[in-house]
Amino acid sequence: MNLADATIGEEYLVKDIIAEDEELKSFLFSLGCYSGEPITVISRLKGGCVVSIKDARYNIDTDLARAISI
Repeated sequence: MNLADATIGEEYLVKDIIAEDEELKSFLFSLGCYSGEPITVISRLKGGCVVSIKDARYNIDTDLARAISI
């Protein structure tokens, strides 16, 4: 399952980042999004969603959400 399919308000653990782009993986790591870290979808927006990672909120697009396996 990926983050794009997550239920709003439910906490999940990141299992893996599925992307070939190392820059994308580094970006997500800098946000605190890596294997074993809790993540919660706060709301959905057109073309993306708002997520909570380590007491911070980020707006990510749908393609990025699909790369995050939960």
